[in-house]
Amino acid sequence: MTARAASVRLLCLDVDGVLTDGTVQLDDLGHETKRFNAKDGLGISLWRRLGGEVAVITGRAGLAVRHRLEELGVRHLYSGSHDKLKDLHAAAEACGVPLSAVAFVGDDLPDLPAMRACGYPVSVHDAAAEVRAAAAFVTAASGGHGAVRETVEHLLRTQDRWNEALAMFDPSASRASGARDGDERPRSL
Repeated sequence: MTARAASVRLLCLDVDGVLTDGTVQLDDLGHETKRFNAKDGLGISLWRRLGGEVAVITGRAGLAVRHRLEELGVRHLYSGSHDKLKDLHAAAEACGVPLSAVAFVGDDLPDLPAMRACGYPVSVHDAAAEVRAAAAFVTAASGGHGAVRETVEHLLRTQDRWNEALAMFDPSASRASGARDGDERPRSL
């Protein structure tokens, strides 16, 4: 498990039930709104700032997701996906990453083919039993409640990169971990 997590360079995420709690809110005019967790946003930003790629693959289509991902600088969005496995292959190819270096975070049955094909399948805590069983790592947090942030921390700790993430906010963290002054710049994944 550790070797597979250590090789991850592309983090692929589902939306409903992973980046959100799975609730679909529609107003009287049919406009969809979503609630995103700020901790997940920080996790995505940390992963990207340390050189990792992020792709989002979701069965639903809507502007709320597009706006949030633009805010986070995520360039790879596959919305309205009817075949998450096909889109997983497309995302890996677009990022120049082999499937063995891809983590996919899912929560429900449509995510299983992508989870089974990637190098490091991850499940949120409140996922379907079949999804949890297919995962190499199951978060303690539920979808929409920091599960993506937890996944990023897990991956960075496994890759011995967590102190680099901490140093972005607390320069003394890199010195405490033995880094020399001037070595605080994040290295690429």
